[in-house]
Formats: sequence, C-alpha cells, structure tokens
Amino acid sequence: MKIHEFQAKELFKKYGVPIPAGAVAFSVEDAKKVAADLGAFPVAVKAQIHAGGRGKGGGVKLARSSEEVASAAGEILGMTLVTHQTGPEGQRVRKVLVEQGLNIARELYLSLIPDRATAKIVIMASQAGGMDIEEVADRTPEKIIKVYVDPLVGIQPYHGRKAAFGLELAPAVIKPFVKLLAGLYQLFVEYDCSLVEINPLVVTAENTVVALDAKINFDDNALFRHKDILAYRDLDEEDPLEVEASKYNLNYINLDGNVGNMVNGAGLAMATMDIIKLAGAEPANFLDVGGGASAEMVENGFRIILNDKNVKGILINIFGGILRCDVLAEGVVQAARKTGINVPVVVRMEGTNVEAGRRILAESGLDLISAADLKDAAEKVAAIVA
Repeated sequence: MKIHEFQAKELFKKYGVPIPAGAVAFSVEDAKKVAADLGAFPVAVKAQIHAGGRGKGGGVKLARSSEEVASAAGEILGMTLVTHQTGPEGQRVRKVLVEQGLNIARELYLSLIPDRATAKIVIMASQAGGMDIEEVADRTPEKIIKVYVDPLVGIQPYHGRKAAFGLELAPAVIKPFVKLLAGLYQLFVEYDCSLVEINPLVVTAENTVVALDAKINFDDNALFRHKDILAYRDLDEEDPLEVEASKYNLNYINLDGNVGNMVNGAGLAMATMDIIKLAGAEPANFLDVGGGASAEMVENGFRIILNDKNVKGILINIFGGILRCDVLAEGVVQAARKTGINVPVVVRMEGTNVEAGRRILAESGLDLISAADLKDAAEKVAAIVA
C-alpha cells in the first residue's frame, strides 16, 4: 500500500524525523491560507499523487508571494500529471502540499528496503540526491552506499556513522543524521514497511538535515496490524478495478493488454501470462482467484474482467486441487448469466472433478472454446485477439 507525501511526513514527525513546516490544501484558498500561516516566502506547492517524478512533470512549483501561491495551486489542482511512474494516462491531482522553503546546501538520497538475499534491512544512501536513483545506480553504481542491518540486532550508532561517512557529511551534521536514520529504521520496522525513501534529504546552510520529500510503501499482508495506516488509503489513487477486486479478496492487477485471465494460484497465473506473451498476445490482468475460491469469488472475478473495456478475449486456466473444476464451472455460468459474455472465452481445466466441470460448461449453452492444454489455450486466445 502506498500513501501520499504529506501522510508519510506525518509519520516522519511522529518518529522525530525533521520535515519542513507545511500542510495539505484541497483548493486555491486553502493553499493561500497555509502559505499565510507559514509566515514567510518562498514556499513550495507540491502535487500529491502516488507517483514520483512530480517536479519533472510540472507538479512542483516554488512561490514567492501569495499571488504566486494562488497561481501555482490553480495550475496544479485538477491537472492530469504525467510522470514516468504514472504512465502516459497520468493521474489527476486533487490536493497539494504547501510547505516552507529551505536554505539548501546539499541534496542527498536515503532509503531503507528489505534485502531477501541477505535477510537484512539495507540502508541505501547517495550523494546524488534529487535524481532518479535507478539512473544513478545504472550509470554510476559507485555512488550508491549500502549499509546492512541485521533485524535481529537492530540499528546501531555505527550503522548511521558508516552511512554518514559514505555521504561525506560535515562533522556538525553527523549526529543529527544518525538520529534521523535511527527514527526512520524504527518507523520501517514498527509499521512493516517495504520501502521508506527520502529523495532528497537536504542538508541546510544551518547544518540541519531535513526530509524534503517522503515516500513510504507498506506490506499489504501486514496491514491488519495497522488500522491507522488503513485510514490513509486513497482510493482515488488506485485502479478502480483493483479496488473492486479487493472487496472480494481477489488478487487482481490491471495491465494494458487485451487477454483477460482467470487462474487459481499465483505461480500458475504468472506462467499463464508468460505463455500468452509467447503466443504473441498481451495479458490484460493478473487474477488469482485462489486455491479455496468459491463460486461467488469466481463470479466476481469474471465480472471484473468483463468490466475491462480492453479485454477482447478471456483465458480461464484452472488446475483443480483445492478449487474444484465443477466449482469454477458453476461460477463461470453464474457470471455469464448475470453479466453477459460479449467476448470469446477459452477454457483449460484439469484436476479434481474435471469431467463434472466440463459437463456443467457444455450443458450451460454458453459459447465456450475448450483447450487441450495450456499451450493450446494460449494459441487459441491469441488468435482470437489478433
């Protein structure tokens, strides 16, 4: 789960991580009021969407007067902001963060992520703050500093000092940096984060360190432990079909292809998407209905796929184990009768009660295309959408 910058900064403040003074605004008048409350110019007006690269897309502007605040907020609010992370369709801006300007001396990069290879938490830092870290890692990997923390031991002062020395921080800045990093680590662990990132982390002319930006991603599987974080969820920033799927505990991710998929099991779903591409077509979604799916879940999954206007054909690939083939067939028939099927459907099923499942589909009166195996199914659906 992702949250907005202003929400991430609220958590930063809770853990003692310095942030600029500021507040979120939902209108031009709100933005002017926040700027007036800050009491000094310049201020930054920053679009709040779940994507990076906002500055390059015109979503971050510096304002030196109340009139410039109104102009900047008026331009940003309501705009469709396109960045390298939103894709070409962009994301509509509904709110802005207005915060004080800083006397910036240096811009750094700092993040924490889990490293599965070492089973440790990695502190990543770089002197190339404000840049796309992927580009820095690709072109100048020597500029990336990595400090590994054993989660069973936790962060120690020497971890912070090692990162500080790698960033070549001035002696006066090292102590506040180490304290900031300890707060970030505590936040990362206590909230089951998958990413905490500050880009840029700035060193001011007054030798303070401040999180000028903030990005936090959370492990969805741990959200049941964090009801306060669930309150941060912004459905306007999520794909409508994915939001709908989450209501039924379906593992669904919308993609930009034209072959809808319904599969039981994440591994089988990934293999199905791969073989669709090998057959020359493009998957429109990832949909794992799960090993213990009911006929109702299958029906809801089918309905969500049909709501995607890009879908030109559907491939149902089920290996009956926990989810029996007859249960799947009943769900498909229910969905077809309630929603109507307006695209061809290719079905490949094997496993428990497969004959009963095939009989249900055959006697349903639906126009379905049977496949002998997965390769045959992928080739048939690819030919349909070609």
